[in-house]
Amino acid sequence: MKKSLLLSFMLFFCLSVLAKPTGTYSYVVEGFDWGAGVNKVIIHLADTTSKVSASEYQVFASRKSAAGPIADLQNTRDIVTAYVSDEQGNRVKTGKNITLVLAVSPTAPITSPIQYLRSKGNVWVDYAMTVMHTKSQQIWDTPERKIMPLVDQFDLTGKFTFNDKLTMSYASYAPKTTKEKSPLVIWLHGGGEGGTDPTIPLLGNKAANYASEGIQAIFDGAYVLSPQCPGAWMHNEKGVGTQGKDNDIYNEGLMALIKDYVKANPKIDANRIYVGGCSNGGYMALKLILLYPDYFAAGYISALAYRSEYIADADIQKIKQVPMWFVHSKDDMTTIPKLTVEPVFDRLRAVGAKNVHFTYYDHVNDITNFYGGKGFQYNGHWSWVYLHENLPRTDLDGSAVRVNGKPVTIMEWLAAQKKGK
Repeated sequence: MKKSLLLSFMLFFCLSVLAKPTGTYSYVVEGFDWGAGVNKVIIHLADTTSKVSASEYQVFASRKSAAGPIADLQNTRDIVTAYVSDEQGNRVKTGKNITLVLAVSPTAPITSPIQYLRSKGNVWVDYAMTVMHTKSQQIWDTPERKIMPLVDQFDLTGKFTFNDKLTMSYASYAPKTTKEKSPLVIWLHGGGEGGTDPTIPLLGNKAANYASEGIQAIFDGAYVLSPQCPGAWMHNEKGVGTQGKDNDIYNEGLMALIKDYVKANPKIDANRIYVGGCSNGGYMALKLILLYPDYFAAGYISALAYRSEYIADADIQKIKQVPMWFVHSKDDMTTIPKLTVEPVFDRLRAVGAKNVHFTYYDHVNDITNFYGGKGFQYNGHWSWVYLHENLPRTDLDGSAVRVNGKPVTIMEWLAAQKKGK
């Protein structure tokens, strides 16, 4: 272990164990392209202040799962900048709080409050921080609350029970609009986001972004529904993953949940219900379209996990009128495109599907050229990175996808789809 790393561990230990708690803090969790990150810590002061210097602070973090402490190689958090704020982290000229903006990265696990466990998928961990003001030696090490700016706009209390056997959690968002009718955007999570905590599908990848100002503006306000299954959408009755060969155990209950939610929200436009998902959720989105081709106005799917060989020609004919847009990466070794999206798309086009599109990337790159560094590549399975950021614009041949002659993004295209149009 490097000497500097050992010293930081020793200092963190001393601060955590020997120092007396002298202050409270709150922390901010936001969704990034690779998942959740703790990108701000807000320290609460006894007195008001109008000045702050980031260089006078140090931040240490530790993570612990149900199995015990997580042996992260790094426990220091890099501070990007600092400012005086209110309790929510909003900048103010004078206040009793200081917000420290922290660096996050897909290559630094210590920045994430969520950990992927092979047996459970993505789960929240106990995330603890110690903040020290180096000049006064004052310490803040007592957590007060967790702030999730986009996620906190969702109703996270949804529960739906089907046939007294299956209970599913769900998160939902109601648009801030006075319109009589608004569309519904349904997002179905991947295999790692199952469970009973609907914040995981919203943050495991950047699905909470469908409630962002930018995407909401495209739809002029849209409801967002994010159901969560206890396991994985592709599980059959034996609890084994199926890519379409066997029937899964969730589609009937999921459709009942969707219809129940629509019935409970009469301002949803029944002609503008869109279903999408990634990987496992991409499988389920296509499964629902296959089963209910007259219900959905369009589908948007990344990293499709449904194998083409398990879709009958008659079913391809049945869904050719449903607008769909697929997003995939050529180097996806999990949902191999030659077995899934490529033949599905080709078969749809072959039977005359006119409003079906396919954006095909060579790799999944860090779109910012910052968080992972210039040229950084994510796992090729993660094509939803492009989808959640509303970046797909082109069809398989490289031409722009258009609506009424105007080039559009995938969300602009989705917002324009209407049943029977």
